Amino acid sequence: MRIASIVGARPQLIKAAVVSEALRRQHEEILVHTGQHYDATMSDIFFEQLELPSPDHHLGIGSGTHGAQTGRMLEALESVLLECRPDIVLIYGDTNSTLAGALAAVKLHLPVAHVEAGLRSFNRRMPEEINRVVADHLSAWLFCPTQTAVDNLAREGITRGVYLVGDVMYDLLRAIRARSPAADGVVQEMRAIRGGYHVATVHRAENTDDPERLRRILRGLAALSRPVLFPVHPRTRKAIEEAELWPLLEDSSVRCCEPLGYIAMVQLVEGAYSIVTDSGGLQKEAYLLGVPCVTVRDETEWLETLVDDWNVLASGDVDQIVAAAERGAPPTPPKPAFGDGAASDRIARLVESSA
Repeated sequence: MRIASIVGARPQLIKAAVVSEALRRQHEEILVHTGQHYDATMSDIFFEQLELPSPDHHLGIGSGTHGAQTGRMLEALESVLLECRPDIVLIYGDTNSTLAGALAAVKLHLPVAHVEAGLRSFNRRMPEEINRVVADHLSAWLFCPTQTAVDNLAREGITRGVYLVGDVMYDLLRAIRARSPAADGVVQEMRAIRGGYHVATVHRAENTDDPERLRRILRGLAALSRPVLFPVHPRTRKAIEEAELWPLLEDSSVRCCEPLGYIAMVQLVEGAYSIVTDSGGLQKEAYLLGVPCVTVRDETEWLETLVDDWNVLASGDVDQIVAAAERGAPPTPPKPAFGDGAASDRIARLVESSA
C-alpha cells in the first residue's frame, strides 16, 4: 500500500519518527514535508537525531498568516498527491499542515488517516482547535491516543473508523530513554543541577500574540527561586523583541537558549523540578516522566495529565504561575493513561487490515 505522510512542524516530526518506522516494514511511504517549521533547530535536527527518513517532497512553504500559509500548502500538496496517487494520506496532530493535508486529500477523493485524533480544548479561538476538528470530520481512520479522545469524537457523532491505539509519542519516549544516556550531561552543559531547575517553553499564539499575557508569563519565570532553562521558540523570540520584554528577564535566573532537539529536551525534562509550558507534547512528556507541570493556558486537550495535580493550569497571574511551578511533586504517581508504547505498531496493523 502506498501511504503519503504529511508533516511540517516539530511535533509531527517527533510522531512520524516512530510511525514511519512501523509503516515502512509493510508499506511504501512517501514523506511530504510542508516546511511549516523551516528553521534548522525546529526541523532538520529531528531528521538527524530521530533517524527519520529524508522527505520525498519538501514544499518549502515557510511562515505566513494562517490563511496564506494554509492556502500555499493546499496548492502544493494537491500537486504532490496528484503525482504520487497514494492509497491513504496520513496526517498528524493539529497544525496548518494537518488541515491542508486533510483538505487536499478529500478534494482528490483520497482517504485520510488522522494520528492523534479526538483531542479537544473546546476553545475555538485556538487555531489548533479548528484544525483538529476539521481534520477529524474529514478522516476515514481516526487513531486516538486516549479514551477521552474517543469519547470526544462520539459526542460529535463520529464513531465509525475510530480506534483507541495509544499515544505514539509514548512509543518514542520509551525508545529514546532506552538508548539515551541520563540527563546529567545536558544538565551540566546548561550549568544546572539535576532536580534543581525548571524547564520552560512558550509558543502558542494565545500567549505570544498578547503582549500583556506574555509579560505575565515572563515575570512568573523570572520570579522562580530555581534556575529556569528557557529554549526560546522563534515566534516567541520575535514577540519578546517586538514588545521589548527582554528586560523582564535581566538579573533573573532565567537562562535563554535556542530550541533544542528532542533527545536533549527529554533529558532536561527528566531532570527538572517542574515544567512551565503551553506545549501539548511537553505536558504529556512531563506526566510520563513523573515531573510536575504548569500549563500556562486556560485549558488543555490532555485532561489525563490534570489527574492528581501532576499538571496544573496557571495562566492567570504571576503569583499563580510561581505557586504552581514550585509546588513539588504530588504524592501519588502518575496513572497510566497513554497506552503501552505500541501505538505505532497498532496503526500499521490497522492500515494493513484496510488494504
